[in-house]
Amino acid sequence: MSNLEIGLTGVVAALVLIALRVPIGVALGMVSIVGIAAITSTNVAWGVISATPFDFVGDWSLTAAPMFLLMGYLCTTTELTTGLFEAMRRLLARLPGGLAISSVAACAMFASASGSSVATAAAMSRIAVPEMLRHNYDRGLATGVIAASGTLGSLIPPSVLLVLYGVYAQVSIGQLFMAGFLPGILSALLYMGMIVLRARLNPALAGHVDERFSRAEKLAALKDVWPLPVLIASVLGGIFLGIFSPTEAGAVGAFTAMLIAWSRGRLNRRTLAAALKSTAVSTTSIFIILIGSVFFTRFLALSGVPQAFSDLILGVSDAGWWVLMAIAIIYLVLGMFIDSIGLLLLTLPLLLPLVDGAGFHLVWFGIIVIKLLEIGLVTPPVGLNVYVIKGALGDKVSLPEVFRGVGWFVVMDVAALLILILIPGLALWLPGIMYQ
Repeated sequence: MSNLEIGLTGVVAALVLIALRVPIGVALGMVSIVGIAAITSTNVAWGVISATPFDFVGDWSLTAAPMFLLMGYLCTTTELTTGLFEAMRRLLARLPGGLAISSVAACAMFASASGSSVATAAAMSRIAVPEMLRHNYDRGLATGVIAASGTLGSLIPPSVLLVLYGVYAQVSIGQLFMAGFLPGILSALLYMGMIVLRARLNPALAGHVDERFSRAEKLAALKDVWPLPVLIASVLGGIFLGIFSPTEAGAVGAFTAMLIAWSRGRLNRRTLAAALKSTAVSTTSIFIILIGSVFFTRFLALSGVPQAFSDLILGVSDAGWWVLMAIAIIYLVLGMFIDSIGLLLLTLPLLLPLVDGAGFHLVWFGIIVIKLLEIGLVTPPVGLNVYVIKGALGDKVSLPEVFRGVGWFVVMDVAALLILILIPGLALWLPGIMYQ
């Protein structure tokens, strides 16, 4: 077999193993080591095994990932996010579809603090969905808004996915954070606009909510949630003003979350231990996938598959629209079956040479990729966020109802994606100001 044939066989084998539920990092690592040995020698393969993990995981920029995870878990275990939905409800409930709009705002803030779409979907589904169902909201709308809005944390910084993309693609994490901010807000506003329009055209979708809250009640609710916006603003403000780097921002965010929780009397040995344990588990899982993906990159580079793939796509046309469409199809199809972190690290070795050949701005392309990954989190047959909500709510809703409700939000995601493609400056304006 030629090197290219070995590489293609390895790609197919990796996808088959992943389909058989072998952990992604393990699947990529196994295929890569065997493939490297087949192309070169066993000694070279063992050399890669011994040197690569430490070289990559020792990258200083990667320390941002566990620190942002710790910040998110501290917010969750010390209940800094408690009352977030109630505060948004009191502020926005009078709008058409107000409870659903409140859910979008609450999910965006929760997800930006936790950095986890799945955690956001699980937590907010238990808080917001029962409240919407109690007010006779359409079951699809009540669950679909949480499934879709939970993905906003992938774009709104600080985002673990943006950190991983930045480290892997050798792109400034600070620029990626700034680039993701406006697209994330755009997605949230499109969700809200769609909800208002649907609620006006069909009032039965949003039930009947006739609640009035005084200014004192609104201020009282805001007192419970001030730590979260303060925490996020301190992290992003520090990055934007150049007080600390994005890598250092993770540690600053985790330390600030600890101080806020301590000042509110919610930091103790139990909550700190729970946050540290969850951070260690999540970090280990991510790093195993990272190491496997680095092995896979080495293997594919030796086989020549990335260059062959790039030549194949560009051979049809080197027009930007064609390259983007091909990439979008890859992500939308694979996103139905593979989780976002695994899919990101599985595809980057193949796509980065193609992106380089097409001349795309890597910061802008990173935002496009993250948006595509967001869509994959809610599309069937897997739609991880959908299954998380179904698991959290049990028999209160059916799986088809959740997928039906998500459909409208997927349309808004596609609209946001098209806007980002047609107006690259939406993603590149803030980085341009920050890094002149």
